[in-house]
Amino acid sequence: MIRKLYNWMFELAKSRHASKALSVFSFTESSFFPIPPDVLLIPMVLAKRHKWFFYASICTIYSILGAFLGYAIGALGYEYIGKPILAFYGKEDLFVRMQQWFDTWGGWGLLFAAITPFPYKVLTISSGFAGLNIVLFTLVSIVGRGMRFFLVAGLLYKFGEPIQEFIEKRLNLLFVVGMVLLIGGFVALKYVG
Repeated sequence: MIRKLYNWMFELAKSRHASKALSVFSFTESSFFPIPPDVLLIPMVLAKRHKWFFYASICTIYSILGAFLGYAIGALGYEYIGKPILAFYGKEDLFVRMQQWFDTWGGWGLLFAAITPFPYKVLTISSGFAGLNIVLFTLVSIVGRGMRFFLVAGLLYKFGEPIQEFIEKRLNLLFVVGMVLLIGGFVALKYVG
C-alpha cells in the first residue's frame, strides 16, 4: 500500500497538475490541513531536480498565504472556525499556553515551528488569537518557511539520485519515521508552555 501511494505521488509529481497540487497542499497545511507539503515537494524535486528553486518558491509563497488564513481564523473566527479546527487536533486548551509562550518567546517560538515539522497551522491560528504583531508574524513566516522548504529542495537537488535510491529502498521505514515525526509534533504541542 505504501509503495502504491509513493508511486502515485511520484506520478502526480511528474504531471502537469503538480504545481497546482503543491500550491494547495502548502496553503492548506498552514491553516487547517494535517499533511505537510513535503509529501509532494520531495517527489516533485526528485522527478524534476532542475525545478527545485521553483518548487521551493511555490511551497514558501503558498505556505505564507495559508499562514495569513490561519492568523485570520484565530483573530476573526476563533469561535466558529478556529476552535473546531483545534478541537479536531485535540488542542482546545492551547491558547492560554500559547499566549504565555508568545509573551515569553515572541517570534522565536513561531520561527521554530516554521522551520520544523511542528504543526504550523496550530501556531498560525494561535498567533491570530493571541494578537501576535502581524509584521513580526509575516517576517518570521517568510524566514522560517523559506528556510524549511529551500533547505529540503536544495538538498534534494544536490543529492537527488542517492536520496531517491535511499527513499525507495527504505520506503516503509521512512513512512514510519515520518508518521512518528508528524504525530510527535502534535504530541509536543501538549507540552508547549
